[in-house]
Amino acid sequence: LNRGFTEMHCMSGHSNFVSCVCIIPPSDLYPRGLIATGGNDHNICIFTVDNPAPLYVLKGHKNTVCSLSSGKFGTLLSGSWDTTAKVWLNDRCMMTLQGHTAAIWAVKILPEQGLMLTGSADKTIKLWKAGRCERTFTGHEDCVRGLAILSEMEFLSCANDASVRRWQISGECLQVYYGHTNYIYSISVFPRCKDFVTTGEDRSLRIWKQGECAQTIRLPAQSVWCCCVLDNGDIVVGASDGIIRVFTESLERTASAEEIQAFENELAQASIDPKTGDLGDINADDLPGREHLKDPGTRDGQTRLIKDNGKVEAYQWSVSEGRWIKIGDVVGSSGATQQTSGKVLFEGKEYDYVFTIDVNENGPSYKLPYNITDDPWLTAYNFLQKNDLNPMFLDQVAKFIMDNTKGQTLFSTSNQFSDPFTGAGRYVPGSSSGSSTIPGADPFTGAGRYVPGSASNTVPPVGGVDPFTGMGAYQSAAAKVENIYFPKKDAVTFDQANPTQILGKLKELNGSAAEEHKLTEDDLIILEKLLSATCNTSAETPTAQQLQTLWRAVNWPEDIVFPALDILRLSVRHPTVNENFCSEKEHVQFIILLLKFLNPKGKQANQLLALRALCNCFVSHAGQKLMMEQRDEIMTQAIETKSGNNKNIH
Repeated sequence: LNRGFTEMHCMSGHSNFVSCVCIIPPSDLYPRGLIATGGNDHNICIFTVDNPAPLYVLKGHKNTVCSLSSGKFGTLLSGSWDTTAKVWLNDRCMMTLQGHTAAIWAVKILPEQGLMLTGSADKTIKLWKAGRCERTFTGHEDCVRGLAILSEMEFLSCANDASVRRWQISGECLQVYYGHTNYIYSISVFPRCKDFVTTGEDRSLRIWKQGECAQTIRLPAQSVWCCCVLDNGDIVVGASDGIIRVFTESLERTASAEEIQAFENELAQASIDPKTGDLGDINADDLPGREHLKDPGTRDGQTRLIKDNGKVEAYQWSVSEGRWIKIGDVVGSSGATQQTSGKVLFEGKEYDYVFTIDVNENGPSYKLPYNITDDPWLTAYNFLQKNDLNPMFLDQVAKFIMDNTKGQTLFSTSNQFSDPFTGAGRYVPGSSSGSSTIPGADPFTGAGRYVPGSASNTVPPVGGVDPFTGMGAYQSAAAKVENIYFPKKDAVTFDQANPTQILGKLKELNGSAAEEHKLTEDDLIILEKLLSATCNTSAETPTAQQLQTLWRAVNWPEDIVFPALDILRLSVRHPTVNENFCSEKEHVQFIILLLKFLNPKGKQANQLLALRALCNCFVSHAGQKLMMEQRDEIMTQAIETKSGNNKNIH
């Protein structure tokens, strides 16, 4: 009797690792349904069951597609590291959901038509209806990793904070479940009931019934990436050892005695690192001997540690078999947690280093994340672009990165695996830590920089090997970085901003403005809404009233106008604003205003923001047309400005 599964096809179509898979239900056109896969190549491949080549490929995301969910009528919802979710119908993108500030790791389409959920590394969950964010759910203390639907009115979420939460669609958190000791990666619901299963970074699959953890199944792999419950109630899990395992309550489908014994032997030979916290605090000197295993356990999944011939062994109680099953040897080695491995989460992804950079003593500090697989020059360039810092610092920042990461190289062995969600190398029991070089000086302040996660600055040289293909996907991706400077086919835009700081400065300067220029409280609220609409934090369209208020603000005196210019610089990227200011009717005043700020003797901040606003005009057709029509005048004025003493203009 063959109780297992047989491979039918090996489907290929992605150029890098596959991070998520989803079934699209049968339809009249495709009576056997379709299979959707999301990959590190930013694409989604759609396959039929019968063909190993894609039926078609969905392109549109700008980073790894890490979550997929299917709905009625062939609808597909995708989530990506690019912080957006997209809704697809057949081979077309119907809408883009924007609002999260970090990677979207989980998506689900709810039974009620038009309702969708997204869970993000920004620690929030959002409910969407017809493309608009209806509600934001807050409560998780770390990145949201998984979502599962209980009914039309309730859903579950799991997160890196080791908790599961049950929510009402109305926004209320009904219950919080604790049991895991590390990140929870995946959650799946049993059919026709509210019981569910979870898997995580603590080597376990946990089964929850009536709100309690009813059973814990340990696996011989540190990271249990994903789980799903089949229609027959069987549980399928995929882990970092590259093996898929199926667990069942059915005697008919139970594996043979030989297979079960082989699994137990594999489990008994596993190494458990005490630093991961999977087994709580351990003091080896206080542990009892083997005689402790003569006493039965009190609940299924209970763990017990014993000391035998100087070795610490971990056992788990099985109620069904009435015996203690060995689940591994407890060994002292590097751990999987942020505190012990030196890995740190930043904006939803894991890095070897996250440097804190102070540009000046009184200004804000900036985070510079870096992996040892990254190109230091590209990292430095992206850091300066993101934070609107002077590009003249490029050499300085790149040298700083190289000086402070010397000796950190990748090694790759057959048992190295990487997180398919964050793109980071994960802990492998028994691996050793490499120490970094002596901390160097911050390139801006000269002060020593901080490497999070370890007082001794130890950073493990963990390999970047794909958990599904076994190949060095992350390393090869880093080696194939294309030249981002030449040829440049698209206009450069300046998108980075801190709306809170901009509004704060605007309010501060408004307080000291002359009465004829002063904005009312209502005006400030109007500008705040405009900034929200144009920075993709709300789904609203800018209004005529908002644009009139902005126009009044950008006509402030030269010494206080710069925060208003910054709002203009960001707003002109929005099609509505672009059309308004760059149209035949309004463009003369708009160009005169911006060119006025390019006076070589003017304020440097105003010169910079005016040039950036002109660059951002290119995002829409009206702006492109205006820039091309006025190019001679703009370039003449820009060249004249360059002759001044503003070092930010090249």
